Amino acid sequence: MKELRWTSIALAALALGLSGAAIAQSSRYDALANAAFEKDYPTPETSRMLQEELLFQRATQAYLWALPAINIWAMKEGSEKVFGGGYNVLPVWKERIKASTQVTTPNSDVVYAMGYLDLKKDGPIVVEAPAGVQGILDDFFQRPLVGPTTEGRTWTGDVGLAGPDKGKGGTYVLLPPDYKGEPPKGSLPKGAFVYRSRTYNVFLFWRTFFTDPKDLSKPNAQIAATRIYPLGQKASARPMQFPDANGKPADLLFPRDASYFDMMSRFIDSEYVDPSDLDMRGFLHTIGIEKGKPFSPSPEMRSLLERAAQTGFKISKVVIADMVVKEPGGKYYADRQWVNVFAGEDTSFQSSRTYTNFEQRSGYFTSAYSASPGMVKNIVNAGAKYPVTSRDKDGNFLDGGQSYTLHLPPNIPAKNFWSATVYDGTTASGLDNGQSHPSLNQMDKPVQNPDGSTNLYFGPTAPAGKEKNWLRTVPGKGYFVILRLYSPEKAFFDQTWKPGDIEKVK
Repeated sequence: MKELRWTSIALAALALGLSGAAIAQSSRYDALANAAFEKDYPTPETSRMLQEELLFQRATQAYLWALPAINIWAMKEGSEKVFGGGYNVLPVWKERIKASTQVTTPNSDVVYAMGYLDLKKDGPIVVEAPAGVQGILDDFFQRPLVGPTTEGRTWTGDVGLAGPDKGKGGTYVLLPPDYKGEPPKGSLPKGAFVYRSRTYNVFLFWRTFFTDPKDLSKPNAQIAATRIYPLGQKASARPMQFPDANGKPADLLFPRDASYFDMMSRFIDSEYVDPSDLDMRGFLHTIGIEKGKPFSPSPEMRSLLERAAQTGFKISKVVIADMVVKEPGGKYYADRQWVNVFAGEDTSFQSSRTYTNFEQRSGYFTSAYSASPGMVKNIVNAGAKYPVTSRDKDGNFLDGGQSYTLHLPPNIPAKNFWSATVYDGTTASGLDNGQSHPSLNQMDKPVQNPDGSTNLYFGPTAPAGKEKNWLRTVPGKGYFVILRLYSPEKAFFDQTWKPGDIEKVK
């Protein structure tokens, strides 16, 4: 297989900032559209060129389609490499997650625990969730597990305040996708909430809160009360392990090269065949990935996959930077730069019910993991909201070598707490800025202005006397900021309170 000449031409044109019309006039698209056929059949050169193009397109679209799955699969493999695997292993960032752990958009202002369950290997799993935990149960396409219907609603994914246990703690039974019927009577723990997964693998994500950053004993004790075991095997289950995840920093990021497709093959081999995925699995078949068969691309094919992965990743970044904002509701405020990554208020990105919004979906999962109704629905005094921006007031991308300010008016509408975090513009991991955590939160007690408002500062050096309100940035690197509001209040939703834009210091 020869070099992908036409793909290279198009990417070069994009890099030069040429318009769509200019690119269409360039060699690649004309060559594809006008590829030679003789007596109704393709010439050998046409066949070669169009086969390469088909493989490249299938691989690039497969990269984007699989982002939610490979993002979380990379987390599973990275975690198990460092901490070991099994239903009983629940790594905890006991001193809050730091930038040394590489993972998309972590929150440094809560105590995290993240586990990976295998319902194929272990069968139905019981999770005893402690009181005070705000958690999520997602399948490996990061879709919330579907639970029981009570109080006139069907519960999906959320555990804790936004879930059926209402923050008091509860027992959850997780069933695999091919489990038939209901568990036998008498086998379920009393009062258990039964959830079903569409994949064998399940992501368990706990967050607990603190009021004093110097004393994290309570949130750690809450997580340590978690118990996980196969259904009916509590007495014989392996003892729980809670390794300190900051003690051995892990790389939980998904690849941006051809190894993405190796990882995809391992994921496909491990998983249930969902009939709704058969079309996209056909895309994978074209590039050599099929359940139960070895994935062994030739050197030429691997070279093509390398380019497809790099292109798919860059497309995902263009989507989040320039396309999501053009979707309905893609900005929180018409006059500001804050982006709403869950504009459709739907964890499946199907709010219109007539299509899946792949722009919002790939834009989100290239930069984040996990989803639940509590994150996406507009619920006053519950759940959370995540306004995000990579641009300053003037619409320019944030530059780690420049200094900026952010004004937050008085009475920030977060019943639980608020925080601001800086993230690496490429990996979306916490920005490795040399500070203990790349975030500021309400519990840090940043200095307020006389009117009760708060100014935050971003830049490579702190303004004199403003160190307590400053987040360091890294010259030569772009970054973005997430403003988290836990249990957002009415003033956020009716927009009687609005954050300022991030403004460059003149």
